[in-house]
Amino acid sequence: MNFPFYKYQGTGNDFVIIDNRTLFFPKNNTRLIAQLCDRRFGVGADGLILLEQHEKADFKMVYFNADGNESTMCGNGGRCLVHFAHQLQLFKNETSFEAIDGMHEASISGSIVSLKMMDVTEIREEETHSFLDTGSPHHVELVENVDDWNVFAQGRHIRNKVYGKEGANVNFVTPKGGDIFKVRTYERGVEDETLSCGTGVTAVALAMHKSKRTNATTVGINTPGGDLKVSFESTENGYKNIYLTGPAALVFKGEWS
Repeated sequence: MNFPFYKYQGTGNDFVIIDNRTLFFPKNNTRLIAQLCDRRFGVGADGLILLEQHEKADFKMVYFNADGNESTMCGNGGRCLVHFAHQLQLFKNETSFEAIDGMHEASISGSIVSLKMMDVTEIREEETHSFLDTGSPHHVELVENVDDWNVFAQGRHIRNKVYGKEGANVNFVTPKGGDIFKVRTYERGVEDETLSCGTGVTAVALAMHKSKRTNATTVGINTPGGDLKVSFESTENGYKNIYLTGPAALVFKGEWS
């Protein structure tokens, strides 16, 4: 089976993207998807994204984790797909598309993509952490020095022991002063630390505001893969008009055979 693919990255969170508007790709072939994402035997990526036709919006996003299974929303993946759709000339500067968690709006300026995320109505604050869903479920935990934290071991333990088979993404956070936070994330489905996680940094920004560790409604996030910005409006019913903003880039394109 031969088909073209595109490799994208958004602050180090990398994806194989395929134009599937003709619906040729076998979406039930988890083995093929996992092989494409394998860093030794395939292209190598944190996930695979299909761009498909949509009746009303500009396109549809279908996202698979690196293990080959269809997954919940991916913020950086959504930003990369917007960049790809722009290269396909599906829109000029602003767009709308559907993902598994509903409709999204986005805009692009050069390499910078701003993606509107779903509203968040509930943040569960526990003694050691916060939990919220920003399109994917996220555990947010403050640590003294995230640079020295064993993200793989601690993240894997929390993902499995606290959240069971369904799991959750686990974010470790260290405040850097003012409205800046440094974040490292263990992602379910990838089952490892990733260089960045869009829904994760969104969760961190909202959790830090909810816990009054910042009063800012535009929060800067440092990840190992680069810097992102999360802006939002705080209301009595939670958070709305949430935007995840940062760079997205085409790394290379090729043909799978």
